[in-house]
Amino acid sequence: MKTKHISNNVNLENYTPRVLALCLLATLLLLALTGCKKESSNTSSNVRPDLSGVYSLVSIDDKAVPCEISHEGTPMAVKSGTFTIANDGHCGSRMIFSVGSRKDMDLERKASYASVGAELTMQWEGAGMTMGSVHDNTFTMTNEGMVFSYRK
Repeated sequence: MKTKHISNNVNLENYTPRVLALCLLATLLLLALTGCKKESSNTSSNVRPDLSGVYSLVSIDDKAVPCEISHEGTPMAVKSGTFTIANDGHCGSRMIFSVGSRKDMDLERKASYASVGAELTMQWEGAGMTMGSVHDNTFTMTNEGMVFSYRK
């Protein structure tokens, strides 16, 4: 096997530009590879779904609105309703209904809410607490034993 001896008088200054160029190339390659890393999906616990919007009442206990229901033994005709969720932690409900000879009564209630994912816990002004959830474009809430379903 032949070996080639390097003479002692080789000038290292000739190699300096090449070494610097290789280091620069390696750095650029490393930066390019880290820049191409795929972004993670929005499954982080810090990402909150956007629940905000105005939802229209579509059913109460699976009865399409407008419908006849009984609340605490009193028959009533529900004409329409909306549920509004704001991004600031507030929400509200509005319903138009008739009871007996009292036609088209407008009931509006406000609440504050806390959410975990798509689940809402609502604290109503001057009243109790209810739970609700948003799935796709549907908001569902159980209140006083009745299931209210709204659609965006």
